[in-house]
Amino acid sequence: MKRILVPTDFSEHAEFALRVAAQIARKNDSEIILLHMLELPHQAGDALGSGHQIPEIMFYKDKAISNLEELMDVDYLEGLNVSEIIQFERAFEGILGISKKNNVDLVVMGSHGITGFQEMFIGSNTEKVVRFSEVPVLVIKNRVDNFSAGNFVFASDFSSEIKKPFASLISFAKVFNADLSLVMINTPNSFKPTHVAEKIMNDFMKEFDYPNYTLHIYNDVNVEKGILNFSNSINADLIGMCTHGRTGFAHFFNGSISEDLVNHAIRPVITFKI
Repeated sequence: MKRILVPTDFSEHAEFALRVAAQIARKNDSEIILLHMLELPHQAGDALGSGHQIPEIMFYKDKAISNLEELMDVDYLEGLNVSEIIQFERAFEGILGISKKNNVDLVVMGSHGITGFQEMFIGSNTEKVVRFSEVPVLVIKNRVDNFSAGNFVFASDFSSEIKKPFASLISFAKVFNADLSLVMINTPNSFKPTHVAEKIMNDFMKEFDYPNYTLHIYNDVNVEKGILNFSNSINADLIGMCTHGRTGFAHFFNGSISEDLVNHAIRPVITFKI
C-alpha cells in the first residue's frame, strides 16, 4: 500500500478521512496524495474560454492553494510524504482519473451520508467513487483517532466472482493483522439453510491462506440491515464489501448494497470492485 489518495473539500469530514489516511500511511510508509477538485459554477472549460471569468478562476485556485498549504502543516501529517494536486474537473471523475494516473493503491474519503430524494436522484461524490473506482475505497464518517481494522467484517454471498476482490481484501487485512468475521446474510427473499451456507463459505475459503477468520450466518429482513446489525453485535472496527459498479437503470432499480452502506453506516466501510 504505497500510495493513498485523499480527496478534500476542506470540510470536517474530509479532515476525518485525512487523519485516518495519515495513520495508515505512517504504519505502512505510504505516500499521501492530497487532491482538491475545483468545480467552478460554469465548469472549467467554459470558464477558461470567457476572459471575464479568469479573475474568478484565479481567486478559487489561490484560495485552494492557501487551504492546501495550511492543511499540509497540520501536526498529524508531520514526517509523512505528502504531495498535493489541484485540478479543474468534476470531482468524482477527477478522483478516478488521478487515482489511475498515479497508480494509487487506496482511496480514503470522508462522507456525511445522504438520504431521501437527494440520495436517490443526486448521490454523493463518495458514492460515485465507490461505484466506479478500480482500487479499494475506504469511507470515513467520523473522527477516528486510533484507526483499526483488527475486528473486520466482510459480508458477501461468497460466489466465484468475489474471489478476485477478496484477494485484495486479504492483502489489506494482513496489513492490520485483522481478525476477519466473514458473514453471509440470510433474508426472507434469499434464504439458505445453515448447512448449505456453511458449505459455500468453507469451499470459498479453501483457496485462500488466511488463518484468522470465523464464519457467521446472520438472519435479517434485508442484506443492508443484516450487515449493520451484525457489525454492531460484534462491535466491528471496519465493514468490507464488494461492489459491482452498476450504472444507469440497472443501478436505479437494483441499487447497490455497498453504496447504501456508505451512506448509512456509522462505522468505516471499505469497498472492493468486482
